Amino acid sequence: MPTKDTSAALDRYDRHILDVLQRDGRISNQELAERIGLSPSPCLRRVRALEENGLITGYRALVDSKRLGYSLMALLHISMDRHTPERFANFEKEISSLPQVLECLLITGQEADYQLKVVVRDMDDYQNLLLNRITRIEGVSGVHSSFVLRRVIDNPPTPTA
Repeated sequence: MPTKDTSAALDRYDRHILDVLQRDGRISNQELAERIGLSPSPCLRRVRALEENGLITGYRALVDSKRLGYSLMALLHISMDRHTPERFANFEKEISSLPQVLECLLITGQEADYQLKVVVRDMDDYQNLLLNRITRIEGVSGVHSSFVLRRVIDNPPTPTA
C-alpha cells in the first residue's frame, strides 16, 4: 500500500528533530529540545506525533559486524526464472529467514530481480549460504556476487530538507 507523502506538512522543527534523531537516537528529550530551540514538552509532543504518523519507524543500535566475526560483505544480484507474484512472495519469505541477509531490494534496470546485502564470516561461510540456502530457493535462476572492499558511506541519514 502506498504511503502518504507528509513532507509538506513538516515544519522546520519537525525536520530538525528528524535530522538530529537519525544521527543520535539516544539523545535525551531535554538535549533534543535544546538543540532544536523548543522547550521539552512541545519537543516531546512533536516526537510522539512523528512516531504516530509513521515518519519515525523505530530506533535501533548499529552494530559493527566485523567485531562479531562477520568479516566479509557481499552484494548479490538474484535472477528469478518467472516473474509471478507467487514466485516473488516465496523468495521474499525464504530470504527473510536468513540472518546473514541485511538487506533485500526488489530492483529494476538490471538483469537481476533482487539485490541482497549479506554478511558472512569468511568465504567458506559464503559458499555455504550461497549453495545450501540461496540457490535452493525455488525460482532462483542466477546469482552474481560482488564483494565489498570498503564501506565509503554507511547508514547515512535520510535527507529531511
